[in-house]
Amino acid sequence: MSFTLAIVGRPNVGKSTLFNRLVGKKLALVDDRPGVTRDRREGDATLGDLAFRIVDTAGLEEADPSSLEGRMRAQTEAAIGDADALLFLIDARLGLTPADHAFANMVRRSGKPTILVANKSEGRGGEAGTLEAFNLGLGDPIPFSAEHGEGLSDLYDAICEALPEQTALRDEEEEDYGHDDEDEDAAPRRPIKVAVLGRPNAGKSTLINRLLGEERLLTGPEAGITRDSISVRMEYKGTRLEVFDTAGLRKRARIDDKLEKLSAADGLRAMKFAEVVVVLIDATRPFEEQDLRIADLVAREGRAIVIGYNKTDLIPRGGLATHLREEADRLLSQVKGVPIVPLSGLTGHGLDQLVNAIVDAYKVWNRRVPTNPLNKMLSEVVDNHPPPAVSGRRVKLRYITQPKARPPSFVLFCSRPDAVPESYIRYLTNAIREAFKLPGVPIRITLREKDNPYANKSN
Repeated sequence: MSFTLAIVGRPNVGKSTLFNRLVGKKLALVDDRPGVTRDRREGDATLGDLAFRIVDTAGLEEADPSSLEGRMRAQTEAAIGDADALLFLIDARLGLTPADHAFANMVRRSGKPTILVANKSEGRGGEAGTLEAFNLGLGDPIPFSAEHGEGLSDLYDAICEALPEQTALRDEEEEDYGHDDEDEDAAPRRPIKVAVLGRPNAGKSTLINRLLGEERLLTGPEAGITRDSISVRMEYKGTRLEVFDTAGLRKRARIDDKLEKLSAADGLRAMKFAEVVVVLIDATRPFEEQDLRIADLVAREGRAIVIGYNKTDLIPRGGLATHLREEADRLLSQVKGVPIVPLSGLTGHGLDQLVNAIVDAYKVWNRRVPTNPLNKMLSEVVDNHPPPAVSGRRVKLRYITQPKARPPSFVLFCSRPDAVPESYIRYLTNAIREAFKLPGVPIRITLREKDNPYANKSN
């Protein structure tokens, strides 16, 4: 039976390091300074034959509920309420602090089974702190080192003891999410992976919370609240999505803080694993240079794109759709026809259109074009506008085929591929996009010279 564990404790005791250890990947950002984690981050963890959901939380701090730290604490309390059991971490090298005692009382009041983990216990430096942890009254502390993986067997035994029913029963069958080659007209068998990218304070977390229908992600007027890329699974009116909230991306020249660099890299990593990317643009400052850079980066990575025109409740809307279409096609010609959805994450306006645009973009991204119609199109295009001759020699375009989708990728066999100018490749790209209805997705064309069957034969 599946179960959920939440990792709690004061800041900088190693919660994110333990999270990464149990999920087997460096998903959560880790740094020496306290307070790196702000949102609660979930992941699929394994320990021996146990498979469970693990939640990394912000460090527990006493703070005013309206402050950023207070909202972080509320997210942690929500994670405690949803969990089946808690992993309460202390720093064995520093020993107990008043904050540890205060939050041990809060954990005790929750009534959830609690496993006391004395982290950073490697070597002799942590022995005294581990013994001192008995004073918390939360049971026997487990000497542990998340950094080096020491104490995993003791943690396994403690989880089995704390959750005997959930750990005694195992689900032998996992959910079938299908495979990558999906029929474009059928509903996806697994959640569509969607990354939401944009400049700081564009409203990414607010939008995802509105889609979820709950305050799952930390939001506020401060720019740069989100640090980790948080994955959230949801079902919106029958459409299954796995949405990644990411940190705001500023110009590289403006980023000098190590933590912001890690957050930006984490957001770009989420983009690379996504299938559809929603580039969220602030309607009060539309189509700034950084917005175009982000969209171009997504196109070069080969992901389907949807433009979310957020905060439309703050601007007049007369003739908005026509203006946006013209601006997008002019500024983002590499993904001509990209879907643009005016919306408001605050009021919920445009959410249905956004999800429909994501599904449509996903289908286009997976589309395959038969070879016969492709070559008919190529013949017509060449007749109308043949490639320019180079050094007095004509370039022959022989035939074209699509070896793969995700994004639609084509191989064009021709003579002298190095002589075909970039302008003509763009012309072919636009012709394919228009002929086979491929709006808003990157199209890749690879030129290849056909092998000469007589090249290796003697006269």
